Amino acid sequence: MRLILVRHAKSSWEEPGLDDHARPLNDRGRRAAAALGRWLVARGHRPDEAICSTATRTRETWAEIARAADLALAPRLVGRLYHAPPEIMRAVLREAGGQTVVMVGHNPGIAAFAAELPARRPAHADFARYPTGATLVVDFPIDRWDELRPGTGDAREFLTPRMLEGG
Repeated sequence: MRLILVRHAKSSWEEPGLDDHARPLNDRGRRAAAALGRWLVARGHRPDEAICSTATRTRETWAEIARAADLALAPRLVGRLYHAPPEIMRAVLREAGGQTVVMVGHNPGIAAFAAELPARRPAHADFARYPTGATLVVDFPIDRWDELRPGTGDAREFLTPRMLEGG
């Protein structure tokens, strides 16, 4: 089973009174999410299930990824993923049915969840920080997501949007 764990792309702070849940992506975030979608397809990482927080920026991140990757895959929107801690993210993932699942969420929970999944963490300097748009691809030797156990994954790839921009 494969998990693609994505922190939402860069969001806009242009409307100071806007509720955090409603903040959209900014232009840089939209470009980064589209680049991530192209990268996923080029690397053969095609999810068959998408799970997103209900926040605007996570939904827009997935929409840009899906559009760029030509994936006609509607996300399952899960309100409890909004700023969720690792235990909630793990519980939501255990309900998944896909073989390759993409989950789009928020820090600090997504960084903590990413850190607990692989047997060996990626050596990348930004892995612990898990900046906006950061993505981990991790494989698990399981047949169903409810068998998921921390520390059993094989981290296949980790990247940040900056890596896709060439610097």
